[in-house]
Amino acid sequence: MLADADLAAVAALMGEGNRASMLLALLGGDELPARALAARAGVSSSLASAHLGKLTDGGLLVAERRGRNRYYRLADRHIAAAIEALLAIAPERRARSLRESSRGEAIRHARTCYDHLAGELGVALTDSLLRAGLIGPQEEGYSLTHAGRQRLNAFGIDVDDLRSRPRALTRPCLDWTERRPHLAGSLGAALAARLFELDWIRRRPDTRAVNITGDGHRQLRAQLAINL
Repeated sequence: MLADADLAAVAALMGEGNRASMLLALLGGDELPARALAARAGVSSSLASAHLGKLTDGGLLVAERRGRNRYYRLADRHIAAAIEALLAIAPERRARSLRESSRGEAIRHARTCYDHLAGELGVALTDSLLRAGLIGPQEEGYSLTHAGRQRLNAFGIDVDDLRSRPRALTRPCLDWTERRPHLAGSLGAALAARLFELDWIRRRPDTRAVNITGDGHRQLRAQLAINL
């Protein structure tokens, strides 16, 4: 016979500082080797291995060996959503170095939240879709409108294919830096993938932050009225 879910067990896994740093490093949906995660947490390889073993055994991470290295990633997008939700209620932490401060500023500006866009860019993109009537209001779960279907198909996104998938097409995801929702779901992921494909945005090394390219700034202004 079962009682409640064991929230304390998950909290204990996430709550340790070094493990939290590793989870945040993987929040953008990337796969990283153990040595990179050790460097991000500022711990030795042996201690990082112990932490990563606990996170993997707890079902938060999955690991894959490639050659001499083991690569880690979040187990699925639901883990990412849970972490993002916790970040929305977590207290802010002061940067411990100029490098950490610069990384934090970049993350607030534009980043991936597992496989969709977040930060100032993610919220601005969502606001643009709302203003243009391409998606419905948050209370309706950002439902895709008929005009939105036509516009996004023309933009290179196969909406019918997205609808056929088991994942929700649209849903709001609370942005922990902007304190407002941004668009998630398969449509949010497809929009992020399309902006990468068009080279409007590029991934930054060693962080989930993304850079908006010069052409990206121009096209976002011209096509979506986004000016960052």
